[in-house]
Amino acid sequence: MQSKLDESLSRIVVVEDDGAIRTILEMALSGAGYKHVRSFGRGDDALAAIRIEKPDLVLLDLMLPGLDGVSIAKSIRADRSLDDTRIIMLTAMTQGEDIVRGLDAGADDYITKPFERQILLARIRAVLRRGVAGGAALGFDGLAIDPKTFSATLDGVPLRLPRGEFKILSLLSANKGRVLSRQRILDAVLSDDLKSVTERTVDVQIATLRRKLGRWGAHVETVRGVGYRVG
Repeated sequence: MQSKLDESLSRIVVVEDDGAIRTILEMALSGAGYKHVRSFGRGDDALAAIRIEKPDLVLLDLMLPGLDGVSIAKSIRADRSLDDTRIIMLTAMTQGEDIVRGLDAGADDYITKPFERQILLARIRAVLRRGVAGGAALGFDGLAIDPKTFSATLDGVPLRLPRGEFKILSLLSANKGRVLSRQRILDAVLSDDLKSVTERTVDVQIATLRRKLGRWGAHVETVRGVGYRVG
């Protein structure tokens, strides 16, 4: 599970025009330890704030005054500065076609109303753990990563990386500049059946990655006592 500290640092925007549901969402997030939460009842107000604040996650209702949820999702996905922003749609159970439209517009997941608090929080944790938003190409300084094909090249030369190392490199690159704890990296890249794997595994894989990346490995920084980041 992602650590409580990591969860509390996630920036979340709630966009829901129903005041009662908005209050329930705010209380659920606060109770789960999320400290940076803003909420809006209008779509246009929310999108303006999202463009400025660049949150980690948007909980997005579909039917909104000012600007609907699908339009907001499309605007987020069209803005390269929001590549790391995840989207969970909040929908009524009867909105099947709208769910498809929302996912096609770039939403990462959806949850139907009424929802159970624990399911909502589990969906939020799962989406926040995804290091690559939308499967977009990643990389800089000669490194190119294609999450869709699980391939990477450095200065045009293919890198032969096991799946675990590739996922770590993709996760760090997708979160460039952000410090990721060892536990968050484990949660994001390892399957649930690998219960015996420890945080030490991340250190070993990072060391191996650095060797394989050569001069590019210097971009993978150790943040003492916390974890790693790509600088």
